[in-house]
Amino acid sequence: MSSTEKAANAGEKRITKRDLVMSWLIWTFFSHSNYNYERLQASAFAHAMVPIIKRLYGGDKEQTREALQRHLVFFNTAPDIGGVIHGITIAMEEQKANGEDVTDNAITSTKTGLMGPMAGIGDTISQGIVTPLLIALGISVTGLGAEAQKSGDLSGITGNPLGPILYFVLISAFTLLIGYFFYTQGFKQGRSFVTSVLKSGLMDKVIMGASVLGNIVLGALTAQFVKVYVGWTVHAGDNTTVYIQQDVLDKILPGLLPLGLVVLTWWLLMRGWHPIKLLVIYVIICIVGAIPFMGPQPKYITDACGSSILQPYGPCQPPAPPTDESK
Repeated sequence: MSSTEKAANAGEKRITKRDLVMSWLIWTFFSHSNYNYERLQASAFAHAMVPIIKRLYGGDKEQTREALQRHLVFFNTAPDIGGVIHGITIAMEEQKANGEDVTDNAITSTKTGLMGPMAGIGDTISQGIVTPLLIALGISVTGLGAEAQKSGDLSGITGNPLGPILYFVLISAFTLLIGYFFYTQGFKQGRSFVTSVLKSGLMDKVIMGASVLGNIVLGALTAQFVKVYVGWTVHAGDNTTVYIQQDVLDKILPGLLPLGLVVLTWWLLMRGWHPIKLLVIYVIICIVGAIPFMGPQPKYITDACGSSILQPYGPCQPPAPPTDESK
């Protein structure tokens, strides 16, 4: 006789795998459906507990009402890794329904004590590391062709639709797999799972390794996609023109201006500048720097020329006439 059959014969109430999966699915897809500034994710937590409460207290309206109220207290955590709290809570509810000494205060205290640490770990891994990496990967796939990377010419944009598709598939797979793992492990192992993971230092190693990988990838993407051009020229004599960027800055270090912009942005953020403030300043600089007051403005969108401060200066040429083959 299996343990499930023994429990049934003894009159014990047990959560089935289907109940657990349904609870996880509800939490995964509706964790922010009623997010509010009074209780944040409380209503979503109670919603996810509905299959569990029906299984444990379905025949008693009073116990069902008390259980729902118990899970309408303030709650907020990472929706994926934070699912371990739900698993632990479900295990405690199962114990309580079977007459064990589990108080309402114990359940609430467990949720309150774990939601902060799990939110910190989850946000660091998911929002701070995995999401930017996958977005960067999608951008690189969507990105620019070789000619566009060299010249900044809009006609070189490839616009590969696989970029956003790849990001959607990978971020969905990560969220579902990680969320399901922590949800089920929290139910199976209880509070000892969180304690063992935190004591082992595994999360610290994962965060450190992912952070290093993220910095390497974002550094490479910065060199590839951050473009800063300076169109200033110096005329030496009658027939000599010195291009400040091509002939001076790029000779010192190719990509010196993009690197300087990234380092400056990082330094200002570390000094407490708000990202929105920096964004507004950069937009203004780009608008002013794009005014073609150094010469004739480009006539065609495919022109590899420019006469503004923040664009390489060169003669504007009309598009090549179609050849007989193209006709």
